Amino acid sequence: MLYPMIFQPRYVDKIWGGQKLRTILNKPIDPALKIGESWELYDFPPGVVEKGNWTSARLTNGPLAGKTLHELVQEYGKQLHGDVKLVGDNGQFPILIKFLDAREDLSVQVHPPQSYADSHPGAHLKNEAWYVFQHDEGSRILKGLKPGVTREQFKKSIEDGTNEQMINAIPVKDGECYYLPSGTVHALGAGCFVAEVQTPSDTTYRTFDFDRVDPSTGKLRELHVEQALECIDFSGKEEQPPMKKRHEAGFFATVTRLAEAPQFTIEKVRMNEGVEQAIPYEQPVVWILLSGEVELSVSDVKEPTRVGVGTTVLLPAALRDAKVKVLSDASWLEVTFPV
Repeated sequence: MLYPMIFQPRYVDKIWGGQKLRTILNKPIDPALKIGESWELYDFPPGVVEKGNWTSARLTNGPLAGKTLHELVQEYGKQLHGDVKLVGDNGQFPILIKFLDAREDLSVQVHPPQSYADSHPGAHLKNEAWYVFQHDEGSRILKGLKPGVTREQFKKSIEDGTNEQMINAIPVKDGECYYLPSGTVHALGAGCFVAEVQTPSDTTYRTFDFDRVDPSTGKLRELHVEQALECIDFSGKEEQPPMKKRHEAGFFATVTRLAEAPQFTIEKVRMNEGVEQAIPYEQPVVWILLSGEVELSVSDVKEPTRVGVGTTVLLPAALRDAKVKVLSDASWLEVTFPV
C-alpha cells in the first residue's frame, strides 16, 4: 500500500537566512524570521539533531499520514528503500534534501572526506550538490582552491583575513548545478536560492565567516581551522572524474544528467503538458518539482498525489502500477541511488 510520499518540511532559522521560501515557493514562513533552510526529506538518529529522539520527516499525505520517514523505513523495509543501503548502524535513510536561502554569504567551509571521518568519531562524510533555483544579480559561489594554493598559504589567509581570495569565485545562473565532494572548500554566496541534495550529515568546519557576529553570544562565530586544514584537499588534482554525460530528448520529454556522486545521481527531467506514462523504477526515487504541476497515481491508493513547485516527493521502491500525468509543462530534479 505504498504510494508517492510528501513530508512536512522542517524550517531552520539561520543568521544568513531570508524569506525566499515564502516569496518564491509560497511556504508558510513567518515574515519576522530569517529562515535559511527548509529540510524537505530527512532522517537523523538520536543525538545528531535532538538528544534521545529520531529527527525524521513526517508524512503529510495519504493513508499513512502522520508516520515519520524512519518509522516507514522500519515498517516497510525494502518495499520502501529497495536495494539501496541504509546509513550507519541505526538504519538511517541515505539522503538529505533541502532548500537553502542565502540572504547573506554562508561561511567558507569544508566537509570531511571518508578518511577523516573514519578516524574521528562524530565526523561524517558529506558530499553535496546545489541546483540554482533562483539568484539575485551578481550572485556567486565560492568553490575549490585556486591553482597552486598550499596548506601554508591557506592557513595564513585565515589569519590575515584574506581567506576568500584563495578560493575560486564562480558567477551563478538559474538552472546550473554544482557538485561539491567532501574535501572541497566552498561557500554559498548571498542572493543564491538553491535546492541541495546531500548525504545525511551536517559535519561542517568553518575557516572564515566574513567577521560575522553571533547575536546569541555577541562574539564572532566559531571557526574550526585545524579540523578544516586536515579535511581540505590541497593536492591540486581534479575534484572528480569526468561525469558520464547523459541527455535524452523525445517529443514530449528530456532528461539531462547534472551531477553524479558515489551516493546519488541528479538528473533534470522536463515533460510537456498532457503526457501520461508509467513510472518504471524498482528502487526509491526522489523528485523535487521545479516548475509546473504533475499528478502521481498508484493502484493501491484511490486518490492521486498532486505535486506542485517546490514540493519534494519520495517514490518508494515497491509502487504498483505507478503513473505520472503532467498537468502543466513541468520540470523536476530526479535523485536516484546506486545499488
